[in-house]
Amino acid sequence: MLIEYGVWVTRLALAVVFGLSAWGKLADRAGTRQAVGEFEVPMRWVPAVAWGLPVVEAVLAVGVVLSWTAVAAAVGALLLLMVFTVVMVGLLRRGKRPACSCFGAASTTPIGARSIVRNGVLMMLAALVLWGALARPSVPAGLAADAATGLAFGALLCGVLGWLVAQVGALRRRLDEQALSTLGAEGLPVGSVAPEFELLDVAGARTNLADLLSGGRAVLLVFVHPGCEMCAALARELPRWRARTAMTMVVVGNGDADEQAVWGVEQGLGEIPSLVQQGNEAALRYRVRGTPSAVLIDAEGRVAAPVARGAIAIRELILAGKSIRAQLSSRSNGHHAANQGRN
Repeated sequence: MLIEYGVWVTRLALAVVFGLSAWGKLADRAGTRQAVGEFEVPMRWVPAVAWGLPVVEAVLAVGVVLSWTAVAAAVGALLLLMVFTVVMVGLLRRGKRPACSCFGAASTTPIGARSIVRNGVLMMLAALVLWGALARPSVPAGLAADAATGLAFGALLCGVLGWLVAQVGALRRRLDEQALSTLGAEGLPVGSVAPEFELLDVAGARTNLADLLSGGRAVLLVFVHPGCEMCAALARELPRWRARTAMTMVVVGNGDADEQAVWGVEQGLGEIPSLVQQGNEAALRYRVRGTPSAVLIDAEGRVAAPVARGAIAIRELILAGKSIRAQLSSRSNGHHAANQGRN
């Protein structure tokens, strides 16, 4: 009887772990897509894997609880954990340590030896569940092994997970607000080197500042939020302003990539790309306090003007960008003529 209770507790523990992992990934889909990409999944498969992985984990969480699915779920858990471990070992051997994100926003530490050990412990638990399901398929007396037990446990697990995710989300918002409030003066000094960043676009591809500057043009980062009415009004004007300038315009939102993609279509952004930041990491680096705001970066990768807040200020920043480019062009032509004179 003691062994049966031990196996049953192990099944519950494994269900909780996989349930937390699934819920965390679904609650932080933008972070999950970024983590999947950093684990070197081909870009065309990133969206499917980011959606499919938490679904599989949720199925396994419920499966290990139900007696008639425990064997299949334990085998699936073992295989999934083995794949995770092999991928992690490969990345570590190549000197790469991407963020784990195994439990969504609640686990952003880089992978390491502890990650391998944790997976090893979970594999032992899964093996114990498999042995117990094969050797002692029934649960202890007093515990019903029917669908009602599984459904009740699933409902309880969902409630607990929902509360935990809400607490993590609230904590993350408070930390972002606190970080923004302690930045000091808004915006980086003009002429300072623009901070590097790497964000996912709405299609799941990674884009960094070097990619945006590769065309040899100034870059305008426009920070928006899908729930901001002023941002929506500004976004509808961006394509018209973009047609009158040669700079590269990029919209930087925060939240969910799918929501950002739908929002961009509704506002008619067209060819203007949208990037999604996890939390406010890009805004923090550029000391941007609110939305809509914009930062102009010249073709040499330096901050070209103070942060612009609001549609009118952003329009003036775009006009200023034209004069900045004209000055750079004139300066470049002057240097070219001087060099020819020396020759």
